[in-house]
Amino acid sequence: MAQKQNYQLLMERVLASPAHAEGRRPRLLLHSCCAPCSSYVLEMLTPHFDITVDYYNPNIDTAEEYAHRAEEQRRFAAEAALSSPVAVHVEPYAPRAFYDAVKGLEREPEGGARCLACFRLRLAQAAHLCRDGGFDYFCTTLSISPHKDAAALNAIGEELARAHGVRWLPSDFKKKNGFKRSTQLSQQHHMYRQDYCGCVFSKREREAALAQKAREAQGCGNDERRNV
Repeated sequence: MAQKQNYQLLMERVLASPAHAEGRRPRLLLHSCCAPCSSYVLEMLTPHFDITVDYYNPNIDTAEEYAHRAEEQRRFAAEAALSSPVAVHVEPYAPRAFYDAVKGLEREPEGGARCLACFRLRLAQAAHLCRDGGFDYFCTTLSISPHKDAAALNAIGEELARAHGVRWLPSDFKKKNGFKRSTQLSQQHHMYRQDYCGCVFSKREREAALAQKAREAQGCGNDERRNV
């Protein structure tokens, strides 16, 4: 059995590498899924990198939702007390790319093969921009979520880095209370925090779960009234 990787430790080794120790600030292309997830990541990484955020999420279900999340990303980068300025690049809304990437996987459960295809789509764009923009590394904020598989994300990132001739920054941002810190920063900056990943499939799954919970609660209430 392969040994489980500690991606937080691998990232710390990169940050302690000679390039950083000599005072040179490498350039990082950071794919961001949303402002709340990026908050802790930017707080933690801006002391070490010159960062450009790439907001590319064609999985989001509507143009309005996409624009709302993009504006929150810009706002956080502009007003947060970060160690260094952060540039934000917002890609045009292009949902067809997502639907093409997940064709045939529409009925997969959240966290399954459909999500892996979505991760690959977004990270491939980041790898492409990293190469063409002359960045030293690329990475994503996605691993900060307790619901995202850091091992899968890092495997995809490493594979794409080899394919594009660039460097992937290993990470598992949920470690060291990263997710908890992101919720604190979200509250401090009064950020919009969505309750579904973004795609229409995750939204439907979320709505179905809430409806089932409501039915169960109603059933418990009826039982209690009958027992009075």
